[in-house]
Order: sequence, then C-alpha cells, then structure tokens
Amino acid sequence: MGEPQDAETDEALEELLVFLRDARGFDFTGYKRSTLGRRIHKRMTDMGVRSYADYQDLLETSADEFGALFNTILINVTSFFRDPDAWTLLQREVIPELIADLAPEQEIRVWSAGCSTGEEPYSLAIMFAEALGTEECLRRVKIYATDIDEEALRQARSGLYTAKSLEPLPAELRDKYFEQSGQNGAQFGFRPDLRRRVIFGRHDITQDAPISRLDLLVCRNTLMYFNVEAQTKIVDRFHFALHKGAFLFLGKAEMLLNDAERFDVLSMRQRIFRRRAGDAELPYHPAPVKLRTGPGVELHSVARTRQLRDLTLDAGPTPSIAVDGDGTVVVVNSQARMQFGLTATDIGRPFQDLEISYRPVELRSLIDQSTHERRTLRVPRAERRTGEEIQYFDILIQPLAAPTGLHVATLISFSDVTVSTHLQAEVKRVREDLETAYEELQSTNEELETTNEELQSSIEELETTNEELQSTNEELETTNEELQSGNEELETMNDELRIRGEELDEAKAFLEAVLTSIAAGVVVLDSSLKVRSWNRGAVDMWGLRADEVIDKRFFDLDFGLPTEVLQPVVQTCLETRKRSGPVGVEALSRIGRPLTCDVFCSPFDGHNGGVVLMMEESRDNDSG
Repeated sequence: MGEPQDAETDEALEELLVFLRDARGFDFTGYKRSTLGRRIHKRMTDMGVRSYADYQDLLETSADEFGALFNTILINVTSFFRDPDAWTLLQREVIPELIADLAPEQEIRVWSAGCSTGEEPYSLAIMFAEALGTEECLRRVKIYATDIDEEALRQARSGLYTAKSLEPLPAELRDKYFEQSGQNGAQFGFRPDLRRRVIFGRHDITQDAPISRLDLLVCRNTLMYFNVEAQTKIVDRFHFALHKGAFLFLGKAEMLLNDAERFDVLSMRQRIFRRRAGDAELPYHPAPVKLRTGPGVELHSVARTRQLRDLTLDAGPTPSIAVDGDGTVVVVNSQARMQFGLTATDIGRPFQDLEISYRPVELRSLIDQSTHERRTLRVPRAERRTGEEIQYFDILIQPLAAPTGLHVATLISFSDVTVSTHLQAEVKRVREDLETAYEELQSTNEELETTNEELQSSIEELETTNEELQSTNEELETTNEELQSGNEELETMNDELRIRGEELDEAKAFLEAVLTSIAAGVVVLDSSLKVRSWNRGAVDMWGLRADEVIDKRFFDLDFGLPTEVLQPVVQTCLETRKRSGPVGVEALSRIGRPLTCDVFCSPFDGHNGGVVLMMEESRDNDSG
C-alpha cells in the first residue's frame, strides 16, 4: 500500500509544479524533488493544508500565498564574505592573477549568479576595491548580480543592512564602505559610488541566456538545489559565459566532477576552478609586413633580417649566451633564461658577475682560451647541482669572428645530457634486471590482467558511490541552509519575546509602584479567593507582610479584620461582576487600636477573574 501512495504523492507534486510554471511563470521542475517536497510541505503545514491538491486550491484563491511559498522554496541564506577561508584564497591568489592577465585599461566583468539579498556582489565590490584601489575599481570593474527572487533583489538594490548583517566585516571595512542610514542609524548603506558598479537583475540560470565575456563567475550554494540534468545545463551555460582562462567560484557543497576537460582545479577544497584555454586559444600574431618599393626599402629589409635573426636565436632549443670581446653579455636566449634563472636585465652586465660564469665550471678562462686559440672548446658532462637535483651539460665555447677575421664575440651553448648520462648507467643494470624479471613478468602479467578487471569494476562502483555521496552532501547542505533559515526565524521570535518580556516587566513594575503608592490597603483575590497581591497600605494597616499571605486563602487569614463579614459581599461581586461598598467593618489595627474599616469590593478582570478589595479607615474614625 505504501508504494502506490508514494507514487500518488509524487504525481500530485509534479502537477503542482506544472501549475506554478503555467500560472506564475516560475519553473521549478529542474529542482531536486526531495528539497522541493520538504520546503512545500513546510509551507503546507504552516497553513494547515494536508494535500498538494488542496494547497493548489489555496494558491488559486490567495495571491499572497504564492509569495510566501516562493520565499520558502528559495532559501535566502547569505552573508558578507561567507566561508572566509574561500574568500581569503580568492583575494590572495585568484584576484591578483586575474588582474595580471588583463591589460591595464581592460574592463573586468564579474557575475554573481544567485545573489540573494546582495551580500555576495557587495563583497566582490569590496574585494576588487581593496585589490585595485577605489578609483580604478570604479573605472574598470562591472559586477552583474542576478537572482530569481524579486523580493530579495529589491532588498539587494537598496544596499541597506543592519549592524548584525555587517558583523562578518572587519570594523575598518565596515567604516570604509558603509554609512549609517535611517532615523535611528539602525541601518547601514553601501557606498553609492561603488553601488553604481553593481547591476542587479532578475535571471533564471536554468532558462535565461548567460552573461558573456566574464573574468569571474561566482555561484555559491545554488547548484545544489537542482537535479543532475539541470546542473549539467547550468554548467554548460557557465562554460559559455567565461572567456578562456577565467575563474569559476562555487559553494562548498558543489563540485565539477566530470568537467576535467573544460575546467582546471585551482582549489578543490575551496571550490575554485578555471576554464581551460584549450587548443582553440591561439597566440596573437601581428599583421604581415607589406613589401613596397622606394627609399628606405633596403633599411627596412636589414632591420627585418636582424629582427628575424634575433628571434631565431632567442627561440633556439638549447640554452645559449653570447659574450662580446669586452666580457659583456650581449645575448641570453629564452632557454638560458629559464634554465639558469637569468633575465633580460642581465644583458649588458659583465659576464663575470653572473653565477653561470663560474658554476658549474669556470667559463671565463675557457672563453679566453677559445678566443686566443680561435677554436671551439667542449666541456663534456659538466655537473650542476640545484638543491638535491643533479644536471649534466655538454658545454660548447665557440668564438665568433667578423668577415674581416676579427674576433667579435663568444657563443656559449649548453646541451642537457642528464638523461643520457643516467641512461648509460641504467641500461646495463636494467638489461640484467630484465633478464631476471622476464619470467616473473610473464606470470605477473596474467595476475595484473585479472586485477585490472577487478579494479575496473571497483572504479565503476566508486564512481557510483561518489555520485551518491555528492548528492547526499548537497542534500545535507540544503538541510543546513534550511536549519539556518529556521534559526534566523527563531532568533527573530526570541528578540520579539525578549522585547515583550521587557514590556511586561516594565508594566509589572509600574503596577507595583501604583499599588505601593496607594495609602489604602489593596488586596487582589483570584477566583479561588487566594491572595494574589497585598500592597504596602495593607501591610501598614494589618501588620502582615506580603510574603506571609500570598497564595493563601483570604478568609483563612487571622488578623484584625473579621473577614467572615466580607464573605457575602465578595461572593456577590464574583457572581454579579459589579462593584459594591463601602461596607463598614469593625476591626483592630496592627497595633490593636479599634477602628472602623470601609471596604470596597470590585470585580477583577485580569487573569482567571477574581476581586479587588480596597480597605481604608473610616473618616468617622479620623474625626473622632
């Protein structure tokens, strides 16, 4: 009986989702059914509705209910610089690299998808302003912030936040980028000039066209609400939106498990990825030089030939350094710069100032010998140590002469023979090992084939398990978001209850002060005729303290007033709920002095009813 009921419930949920799409234009069909069912059921419970069909009827008759449901489904849990470790990595490593990859005048385009109430895009604005400086940020940075929730977007556009919302920000950033606003200064407004660089708009990432040519795309804890098919479509749109080499910043419950061909992982822990450049990323080539006739052609040809010669030497496959007759470095090609840590600034320096001149071998004396003897010298297998690594180079010192025969420079070339040197020693050992291991490999090969099949099966199981774990992780993160949203609601209720408690305490203190200030004795009895209040006037008149009479039956008390005389009066007041009195009663004061006490009895309209007795000494006594 359970399965048909589940199937019927699932069908009713799908019908409700179709209704929401057709009636309101919001398509939730790509969302995870477990999350949707849980959130919709929460709203149904709040409204006392049991079935999806009844809830659909409620939506059709109440326009306000759809807004409440929409806010329940879209959990707007966010804060400034949420998950500080991830934002710190983004600020310290990603943003400097992003800026360095762009020209100084080039615009920086950022998209915050699923921006909720705006804390995330404003965090991005603060981060770029800190990295670039405010003026350059205003000139270059443009941040697009989108969400499907119009109510959240309205709040985001206002740029107003409470002091509690700004608690994650350091005090210096809060004072720098926010100003107090409102009558009581209870809210803080984001800087107007930076606010204009953040563009808010409604956007459905499952359907609407993505914003293009992005340098950074931030979409945190949004993908986890969608099923696998919807996530795949969204990631395809994100890939299209990012230019080659741009960055993607996801939430801690989201990963790109099957996109290694399109995205490189910068930090899996912090969920920061980079779109791969791919084979289509071609280098820039200047326009070809057009040949022309007339004056200057010969000079142009010589300059072009010299440029091509320099480019060819710089692109040479082996590290090369050229030293002129004065011992000055005139050429350091790209391989030499990479291999020996040299830079273009080393060109023009004395060769003897460079470490390469004496390590791995003393080259200065060899240069002098080569120049003097006018022949090429060769240094085989020169050993160079870099930390624990050892390299071997064959070094050629070759004198260069002008057409006139005069010496002009010396070319030093380094051929890395590290591999071949090691190979010579290894070949012999490997040959012996191969002969010994051949038979073992034969049997091991069969075992490996069997093991490979088992591993392949295990890999497939692990991939399935990994997908299940990822789905579970997203579910847990969604539940955490819901709990956080519920916690915020409870905090709001707690604040309201605290305020109401303070108001009650204030009212209680006020009433106690009023009762204390009344000279007459005032006694409040509940419906069971127990004493609920005994003021200072009653203490002074009868000598009984309040703690001696509270919660005791009034007519069981023994003091100077004969309470039995008042029983009919009190009973009549309880029944008729009308005021009576005064009733004169002969009594004894706390010091035993006879007096006539006038007693007024009034109905008490407070909690559970009761009466109020006001007792004062008769004026006749005063005159006597």
